[in-house]
Parts: sequence; C-alpha cells; structure tokens
Amino acid sequence: LAEMEFSVRRLAADAGTLFSRAVQFTEEKLGQAEKTELDAHLENLLVRAEATKHWTEKIMRQTEVVLQPNPNVRMEEFLYEKLDRKVPTRANNHELLGEGMIDAGHEFGPGTAYGSALIKCGETEKQLGSAEKEFIHSAAINFLTPFRNFIDGDFKTISKERKLLQNKRLDLDAAKTRVKKARVADARSAELSSAPPPGEEYVAQFSYFISFLHVRWLKAETELRITQSEFDRQAEITRLLLEGVSSSHAHHLRCLNDFVDAQASYYAQCYQYMVNLQKQLGSFPTTFCSNNNAPSASSSASISVAASPSLSELRSSSGPRRARVLYDYDAASSSELSLLADEVITVSSVPGMDSDWLMGERGHQKGKVPITYLELLN
Repeated sequence: LAEMEFSVRRLAADAGTLFSRAVQFTEEKLGQAEKTELDAHLENLLVRAEATKHWTEKIMRQTEVVLQPNPNVRMEEFLYEKLDRKVPTRANNHELLGEGMIDAGHEFGPGTAYGSALIKCGETEKQLGSAEKEFIHSAAINFLTPFRNFIDGDFKTISKERKLLQNKRLDLDAAKTRVKKARVADARSAELSSAPPPGEEYVAQFSYFISFLHVRWLKAETELRITQSEFDRQAEITRLLLEGVSSSHAHHLRCLNDFVDAQASYYAQCYQYMVNLQKQLGSFPTTFCSNNNAPSASSSASISVAASPSLSELRSSSGPRRARVLYDYDAASSSELSLLADEVITVSSVPGMDSDWLMGERGHQKGKVPITYLELLN
C-alpha cells in the first residue's frame, strides 16, 4: 500500500512537472514569459552538431547511390539489414555482361577471331565485376559503417541529452517565474502587514496568510536553486558531448582517406584490366571471316591479308611446324587441345579442317587449336 501511494505521488509530481513545462513553453511562444538563453559557445556547438548530422546523412545517401544505383536493390539490402539477415549473393552488371560475352564466344566458336575476342572481353568484365564487389565491400566497412555509427550512436546520445537540457531549461524558467510571482506577493503582503486592520481574529488570520506567502517564497527560491544547479550540470554534460563532435570529424577524415584509397585502387585495377585486354585484342586480325564454314570471297581475301605468310604456307603444306602460344585457351571439347600462353607446341594443317584451326601436338596430347592464338616460329 505504501509503495502504491509512493507511485501515485510520483506520478502526480511528474504530471505536474510536465504541465509546468508545457505552460512555460506556451508562454514563451506567445511572448508572455522570459527564456533563459544558452551561452554563445554552446549554441555554436549545437549548430555544428546539426550541420554534421545533416551532411553526414546526405553523404551517406549519395555514397549508397554511387555504390548501388538500383533503388530496388538498395531497398532490399536495407530490409535484409533491418531483419538482421544476410544479403543473398548476386552477380553484378559487369559479371552478367561477362557471362553473356563468354557464352556468345563459345557459341560463335573460340577458334574464330570474334568468338575468341568475346571470351577475352567476358573474362575481363568478370574481373571488373569482382573488383567492383571488393570496392563496395571496402567502402561499406571503412566509410559507410563509421558514418552510420555516428548517426545511430553518438548523435542519438547528443539528441537525448539536448532534449534533457531543454527540459531542464523549461524547469528553470518556470522556477524563475514562480519566484518572481512569490516575491511580488511577499512584497505586497509586507505592505499590508505594516498597517493591519483592527480585530484580533482577523489579525491572526492575516498573520497566517503572510507567513504562508513567505514560506511559499522561500520554497520557490529553493526550487530555483535546485533547477539552476540541474540546468548547469546538464549544460556541462551536453557541452562535453558536443565538443566530442570534433573527434568524430577527425575519425570521419580518416574514413574519407580510406574511401579515396579504395576508390583509387579500384580504378587503377580496372584500368590495368582494360590495358591488358587492349593488348590481347590488338593482336587479333582487324577483319575476319564469317562464323560459318563457308567464308565469302571478300572475307577470304581479308583473311589472306591478315594472316601471316607462314601460316598461309603451313596450310598449303603437310609438314609440321613449331608455334608459340599467344594466350591461354581452354578446350571446349575433347577434340580440342588446351593451351597455355608462351608454351611452344607443334602444329600442322590437316586436309578438310576448318581454316580457323590447326592440329596441335604437345607430347602425347593432340587436338585442334585456333590459329589466332598462335605465332609460327622459324
């Protein structure tokens, strides 16, 4: 019963405090009550904290757009994060393009210049996709996560303490208003007490009323000192937290450096992949025959210009020759021979074989090899 009574009293006191704050806030908005202003340093810290929150959120949103332009995918990843579930692994656009190119290259024939070029481009696109995934992962951990931790952690604490400071200020100003009213009433009672009206009973009641007003004034003064102390303490706590924003700026600067380093490494890696691809494609004939087995007259003429004289001689002869492999090649069937760049094999022309292929031998292994992957040796 005593505990219940204490709870009721506490609830009543809290309700009274909330009502007092509401009245003070309303009177301030209507210009009917004075407002305690924060010192200029604390105000500047609050402005800087708000600016930090605003720009941190904006940079986060724009970075997420750069890393994942598809809004539907971003929403899906956000939901998985909220549900604390792992985002399913999916191929990105570069990897999908690479797979399509590789499939097309095998369809057209790895032995043709176009098919081989498609496969090489597809492999490079998949490398670009893998590099992009690594960059996104690095940016998410080293850049976005610290920014998000500031918004969800540090700034939430600052906001909570700032709201508490606002409540303490309202309590302080409400206490100041009560003291002011009590002082006015106490001064008025002092004037009346100097010339009390006649009558013993009335004098006794009047004296009690004067004592009551004086006690009320003393109580208001005590409450003012308490609220002033609580306000000063909360202002100091808020100030210390706001000054910690400078440390957040320093941490964000380090994260920004990590992000730039990851971005520079990513673009350098992509550039190197493309330079290597350019070198590989540069050795292919600029014109080539159609992908069927019956090349037209014009395409046959193109091949005779593009192909080296040694290969033309080899087709017209039946003797074997040594050739250096220019690029790696994975056999698409059991009739073909897989190749490794820079190895030397023996090749020969077989009557009736497609003009884009030669018969290659490496020790006891034998199979068809594409001529565009070879350089005939003297």
